[in-house]
Amino acid sequence: MSRKMKRPIFKFKPFSKKQRMVFNWWTENSPVRQMDGIIADGAIRSGKTVAMSLAYVFWAMSTFDGQNFIMAGKTISSFQRNVLTNLKTMLRSRGYHCVHHISGETPNMLEVSRKGITNYFYIFGGKDEGSQELVQGITAAGAFFDEVALMPESFVNQATGRCSVTGSKFWFNCNPAGPMHWFKIGWIDRAVGYIGEQKARELQKKDQEVKNLLYLHFEMDDNLSLDEEIKARYRSMYAGVFFLRYIKGLWAVAEGLIYTMFLEANIYNDEARPKGLEYLSVRTITLDYGTTNPCVYLDVYDDGDIVWVDREYRWDSRIEKTQKTDKQYGDDLAEFMGDNPDFQCDIVADPSAASFITELRGRGYIVKPADNEVLDGIRVVASLFQSGKIRIHEQCTGLITELRSYVWDDKAAERGEEKPVKQLDHGPDALRYYCMTKLPEWRRGIC
Repeated sequence: MSRKMKRPIFKFKPFSKKQRMVFNWWTENSPVRQMDGIIADGAIRSGKTVAMSLAYVFWAMSTFDGQNFIMAGKTISSFQRNVLTNLKTMLRSRGYHCVHHISGETPNMLEVSRKGITNYFYIFGGKDEGSQELVQGITAAGAFFDEVALMPESFVNQATGRCSVTGSKFWFNCNPAGPMHWFKIGWIDRAVGYIGEQKARELQKKDQEVKNLLYLHFEMDDNLSLDEEIKARYRSMYAGVFFLRYIKGLWAVAEGLIYTMFLEANIYNDEARPKGLEYLSVRTITLDYGTTNPCVYLDVYDDGDIVWVDREYRWDSRIEKTQKTDKQYGDDLAEFMGDNPDFQCDIVADPSAASFITELRGRGYIVKPADNEVLDGIRVVASLFQSGKIRIHEQCTGLITELRSYVWDDKAAERGEEKPVKQLDHGPDALRYYCMTKLPEWRRGIC
């Protein structure tokens, strides 16, 4: 006799006042139901994603039948991980029938039905400028953007432009970025719910655009499922601009030194080096490749808790007055790794170093091109420094110097961009490659 599979049940916690506003603003008796959409920003783990995604589907199912809807994250996989898995469970717990079409004629589509009503939620990734082409052609009755601040403006404009069904609404969800970010300037600073009706009228008199959007700012206290111990843990994970954005929920500027949380406590010497580290850890060599720029190898030992950067190799052709070939760099790496078969290891490489990767693979090395998400990577490394999960040997003087000199690009910030100055970044890049490529998400501190 076959045993019937039990459907997973989502155990709902009490909703906060802010979350209840998300569920009610669009309803028949709401004084703001005529708004064209809602923006929810603020701290991590503040309960905005759960409320926004579930309310979006509730609104769609109570307003339309047989319509298409857009749901977007930075990537489809991140959306499935951060939103869709919980959303499906929540909907089924509330009596909705969900069919997730992964492949076939309608890939990445969630079909939702209840009481004779069916709507179709198409899932998109908006990671770069080319993503706008993905949403061309669809006619939608609404759009939900998770982590909209991580998406290009062109994608959001294309997706919102597809919402031509009468009564369609926009739902934006995000953690803050910089104050000159396109979404802050073009959407939040133009939203009636943020600037107020008086300011909106003043802008309209000047023929400036105003967006008829509700605005809600979330803090961790707005998530009633978090206890104080968990809140304290998250507060301890971030420092500097990341604390202001992810804990305070502010659109704070990234300026000055990047790794302000890199302290003497993150540096170790031979005396503090764990005995038998090379035998009790997984070894990896991570590298940032350069010809005219410095080429850096880092010898990393990971004990499952702490990342130990034990040695470095550095060749700066401008200082040495000699450029090396891929073969010469390969010889140097072989010497750096050593010939003990017990200590042979994988290599994480600068993904732009195609020719050098080919050289290393030709020598029989296992080489993995690194994940080169710069801002996410910086946040991960910063979080690991803050929690004491990265330790660097004092002999890695080049890396230590660069970490203490690695700064945000002020001119880029004025243009609404966030990126480091491309100087003294070779060791930090190699470290970032390792953390983003080899560490599982639960160790990265990504929220």
